[in-house]
Amino acid sequence: MRLDATDQQLLILLQEDSNQTVKALAEKLGKSTTPIFERIKKLEKEGLIDGYSARINAKKVGLKQTVFIAISLQGHTRSYLEKFVNEINGFPEVIECHRVSGGFDYLLKLVVEDIEAYERFIITKLTLLPYIGNLQSHIVLSSSKETNRLDLSSLF
Repeated sequence: MRLDATDQQLLILLQEDSNQTVKALAEKLGKSTTPIFERIKKLEKEGLIDGYSARINAKKVGLKQTVFIAISLQGHTRSYLEKFVNEINGFPEVIECHRVSGGFDYLLKLVVEDIEAYERFIITKLTLLPYIGNLQSHIVLSSSKETNRLDLSSLF
């Protein structure tokens, strides 16, 4: 799908605040509401917009600890990989799961209440998976940047 300048600006504005009304977006783009509404629907239909969500302050809801876990699996068959991903996707503590190159197979991002909750996760969930070979935990001490915005300015 080819994006024109209006589509590009619309994606940038929606990343900044997806809660904006169509009217507000149209005013910022110097267009009327109907074409902007239609463009948004087209971007959604084409899959450029995957969805909308609110960013929750994890600490304010009691989830104070972020942990990254690098995992090696015992095997690398398609069956192992699929089983692992299916199990991991069922764990609500895991908010990201990436298959990576290098010394490990997967990198997980967890957000939990505290170190004790992380330990419970390891003991009662992760280490019970039969295909886990090795894992290495990286406890986040502080974060200087967290975003889900993509830098689209260089692409257009």
